[in-house]
Amino acid sequence: MIIKTITLPAKEPISCSNCQACCCRLEVMLITDTGVPDYFVAEDKWGSMTMKRLDDGWCAALDRDTMMCTIYQNRPLICREFEMGEYECISEREANL
Repeated sequence: MIIKTITLPAKEPISCSNCQACCCRLEVMLITDTGVPDYFVAEDKWGSMTMKRLDDGWCAALDRDTMMCTIYQNRPLICREFEMGEYECISEREANL
């Protein structure tokens, strides 16, 4: 019996240079005060405070030219906890293929 071995290409580690900012399309609830400027805050239909999103679903604080957060130092808690390259990040990237 002949057994063929298939080598899958290694996935490039996620870094700042290849990040697709998939997390910037998720709804972000503001549950702590981190200093998010008021013009980036919206109220959802239940009265909770969220990050404002543009008509196409992207976070209003994302610089679309650099794909970087314009309020990084004052980003919401959930954005601080959402780590690049971790399970949730990879799941969002795969869901957006």
